[in-house]
Amino acid sequence: MRRATVFRAVFLLTILLASPLSAQSSCRQALALGLDVSGSVDAREYRLQLDGLALALADPEVTAALLGQRGAPIRITVYEWSDPGDERLIVGWTDIASQSDLFAIQSTLRTTQRAAMGPSTGLGAALLAGFALLDQQPDCWTRTLDISSDGKANTGLRPQDVSDSPVGVTVNGLVIGVDDNITGNNRNLQIAELTSYYIAYVIRGPDAFVETALGFDAYAEAMRRKLLRELTILLRLN
Repeated sequence: MRRATVFRAVFLLTILLASPLSAQSSCRQALALGLDVSGSVDAREYRLQLDGLALALADPEVTAALLGQRGAPIRITVYEWSDPGDERLIVGWTDIASQSDLFAIQSTLRTTQRAAMGPSTGLGAALLAGFALLDQQPDCWTRTLDISSDGKANTGLRPQDVSDSPVGVTVNGLVIGVDDNITGNNRNLQIAELTSYYIAYVIRGPDAFVETALGFDAYAEAMRRKLLRELTILLRLN
């Protein structure tokens, strides 16, 4: 419990220090991306997740949508999560105002090395960490939290017990299918169950949805689809 409290304090201090942006320009969307780095994610899958996000951001359609309204940029942050209190900020809030801004985020993602974090899946705490980040961007027209994971919560606060979602925040999910070597369940069954779990307990807010990746090898393409869908929703609203 003490370890989780220390990690939470460090995470909150980090996001305060890493958020020098102010209301100097309009922000049409604040997008916080939370990546599951619990014990079920091995070293190869860890790299596929970070590199996959970098690859999705480099997609021409995604890039065009991100840069489509320069006077009111999209603002992005990325963090990792596992045990309750084990959250690590990878990319602080960054305005996507130019191609170089995207290059900088992609470079950070591709060069980030895994840190020592707990093995469990603290999904409720991950939601709260994302909400804390989005609280830093109250003036953005829309605010979105994306949670990626290959499993259900198995420690700490359950996502269905997180009732204090910020007003107007949308939570979307990206669920990753994996084969269960212990029970023999294949990834098609696992991903169907996990998708239902996310629909029931995790996603919330306007136009919330769940995207699926049939394994970590399919993560980049699933992330690309998810980003395009979110940005299309945003363009339709505006």
